[in-house]
Amino acid sequence: MTTHPHRHLLWVAAVSAACCTAATACGAPAPDGALALPALDVVTEIDDLDHPWDVVAAPDGTLLTGERSGRFVVKHPDGSTAVLAADLPDLVVHHELGLMGIALATDFDTTRTLYTCHTHAAGEVTDIRVQSWTADAQWTALTPTGVLIDGLQLSDRGRHGGCRLLPHQDGTLWISTGDATQAAAPQDLHSLGGKVLRIDAATGSPPADNPFPDSAVYTLGHRNVQGLTVRPGTGDIYSVEQGTHRDDEVNRLVAGGNYGWKPDTGDGFYDESVPMTDLDRIPEAIEAVWSSGPATIATASGTFVTGAQWGDWDGALAVGVQKGRKVLFLRLDPTGAHVVAEAAPPELAGKYGRIRTVAAQPDGSLLVTTDNGDGDQVLRVTPAAGR
Repeated sequence: MTTHPHRHLLWVAAVSAACCTAATACGAPAPDGALALPALDVVTEIDDLDHPWDVVAAPDGTLLTGERSGRFVVKHPDGSTAVLAADLPDLVVHHELGLMGIALATDFDTTRTLYTCHTHAAGEVTDIRVQSWTADAQWTALTPTGVLIDGLQLSDRGRHGGCRLLPHQDGTLWISTGDATQAAAPQDLHSLGGKVLRIDAATGSPPADNPFPDSAVYTLGHRNVQGLTVRPGTGDIYSVEQGTHRDDEVNRLVAGGNYGWKPDTGDGFYDESVPMTDLDRIPEAIEAVWSSGPATIATASGTFVTGAQWGDWDGALAVGVQKGRKVLFLRLDPTGAHVVAEAAPPELAGKYGRIRTVAAQPDGSLLVTTDNGDGDQVLRVTPAAGR
């Protein structure tokens, strides 16, 4: 196993510089050049949910979330909530799997198109697939309009489904997949498991400029990518990936890049003791921008916050954390290749349990879904003015 001591030193320096302590209140000037987090206001937008995976905000202000069980819930601009009718008769709900990613098309305001990623079973066919839908103007029902891609691997143990969706302004749809605990999948270009995929959002076909001919695969060598997001001002796409007992990762995606996960011992055994980025066996593997190091915190999503109200953290990557029960803020250097500071605001640390999704909004606020089971919430987090 190859170790990378410079990562640990960077992490230690960042924590000492950026974390709020009893002596340095969040929102107050920090000593010695440390970056101060703003104080945050947290309000509940939707409650009484059960494992909501994702949340999106429509141009008219409507919020949409979906529970793992397949129930869609909307909150209208007038504050009322309702269950949105949608037919998912063949949904498989098992452990980590069920209804997962939700995303609005980039032209949603004119087409009313949205996408979901979910598990599916019909007869002997079981898979994970991406479905397109049309939402009616009153937000009462979703009408299915087609399956964009299917055949994504599904684990019989209910693990590693990936399933984050990222519509792009160039007309493509990016899809994260897990390896479904299939040992050979992450390094096999004939498998869609352990990959980030890029397809045409209208047809589901691979774009001609994808790195591998006639393939939806954009990057490979992943374990379980849970987050996809674009860094503002650069166009760079970052993934957030869950590690084994260590090494959760943030990666900057490069066309055709191999991110080094190879749990295959050659006999089909799924070996989770190997490094997440295995440079010994895959020398060309691309190293992570950030790693959790010797312990996993279960990173589950990522989004870049923007706006002057975030102060020193304007442009930082916010990461939803399940096991660590917090939102982690990572400030990247101008090149986007390294994390120079990290912090976890106390308003969100441990108070709401497991955090699944963080989704930055144009007004600078942050939508957050909790992932505890019965009683989950959609929260809105906003830097507090004047504090």
